[in-house]
Amino acid sequence: MLFLILRPFHFLLPRSIVQTRDSISNRKFIERKKSDIPNYALISTSKGQITVELYKDGSPDIVNEFIDFSQNGHFKGMHFTRVIKNFVIQGSKIENPEATEDWTSRGKHYSQLDTSLKHEAFMLGTSKAKHEGGGFDLFITTAPIPDLNDKINVFGRVIKGEDAVQEIEEVDTDDHYRPKTPVQINEVTLRHKT
Repeated sequence: MLFLILRPFHFLLPRSIVQTRDSISNRKFIERKKSDIPNYALISTSKGQITVELYKDGSPDIVNEFIDFSQNGHFKGMHFTRVIKNFVIQGSKIENPEATEDWTSRGKHYSQLDTSLKHEAFMLGTSKAKHEGGGFDLFITTAPIPDLNDKINVFGRVIKGEDAVQEIEEVDTDDHYRPKTPVQINEVTLRHKT
């Protein structure tokens, strides 16, 4: 008689174990997938190597986009198209970068604002403005620039290679802050450890 009473509940135990196992599996998959995301990017430039720690928890969508572009070779051969001393260096493949030209040029004169941790020196970011060509600009700040909070999504910080950033910052530029001699990104390599 006891067997007949317990028989209908027979499937509940295995089902709940399977559901719990599936739930744990999904969580482990998500955690594993999150841990598979590289922590660092090594940006090899014609002026030296720059190591960047990626903020995968703070800016996961931007980091994923950066990783996709890196793996597809988007940054290979990208030139630094704008270099503004004590402000920012910009790498871009966009032929006509007027969208960022206005605020990068004006921003050079806005140094009287309060500083912000978000845009301190040696932060890596990309423009919040989406470009028609599906491109991905890279900006590295060379000084604290709080007025860029509404212009740039920060997704990393330079942890090694500040000297390479400063060497890029020191190149001669024309009146529009374009380097007179090309400075380019040779390659971006993604790493889990430095």
